[in-house]
Amino acid sequence: MDQAPLVEGLLRRDRVITVAALGVLCALAWFYLLKGAGLGAVADDMAGMDMTGMASGGAEAHPQAWSAGFWALSAGMWWTMMVAMMVPSAAPTILLYGQVQRRALAQGQSAELAPIGVFAAGYLLVWLGFSLLAVLAQWFLQRNGLISPSGMASQSRWLSASVLIGAGLYQLSPFQNACLSHCRSPAAFLSRHWQAGPWGALRLGVLHGAYCVGCCWMLMALLFVGGVMNLAWVAALTLLIMAQKLLPGGQWVGRVCGVALLAWGVAVIFRA
Repeated sequence: MDQAPLVEGLLRRDRVITVAALGVLCALAWFYLLKGAGLGAVADDMAGMDMTGMASGGAEAHPQAWSAGFWALSAGMWWTMMVAMMVPSAAPTILLYGQVQRRALAQGQSAELAPIGVFAAGYLLVWLGFSLLAVLAQWFLQRNGLISPSGMASQSRWLSASVLIGAGLYQLSPFQNACLSHCRSPAAFLSRHWQAGPWGALRLGVLHGAYCVGCCWMLMALLFVGGVMNLAWVAALTLLIMAQKLLPGGQWVGRVCGVALLAWGVAVIFRA
């Protein structure tokens, strides 16, 4: 039995299947966040900790130790949040990778193929690493009374101002612009860094993820200003990331955002 028509039909539907899979992944991530990411009851317990004297280093401060379960839930929450925030803006590169793979298959270069999922897995592994670092930052800030235990929002004017000004300066930096240019040009990125085979696809996904982290890590730090569990704030940052990566004038969006963040940070310093 000739399998060619079946294979051709599957290839034609491949893009639709990939878009649907990415959409379901993002939807599940947002649903999990809306349900509290499993942290609700634990965070409420921690909100009752005695934080007196923590910010000043007083001897009376006795913060409750994080359990292994809370560490794991926090890491899962951060990674889920990164999936919800970053996959939409990474979708064009993932889809283009799939298109290149289809062309390679049509040209009989099957030895060089790797599933789209391998490339996406490499991308998400980088954000897993970032999530683990974010949990460490959360632990440090919470231990020192700088963020609230439940909403994980800044309780310090100086922390808020520092993060806002730092994010603003970074948005205007050459390094951020260089990373953003890779994220904004999927075709140029794939042609410049293409590696064949499954391991090549994984490394390519990791490299793309690294550029995305380089582009957006300071925007993610803003979560500690507006509240890590503030989903309106998370959604606003997601839209900002998509705008600077996907819109024709996205680089200017990032720069205008940088100026606005600088002004906001300065205003926070001098507010009454």
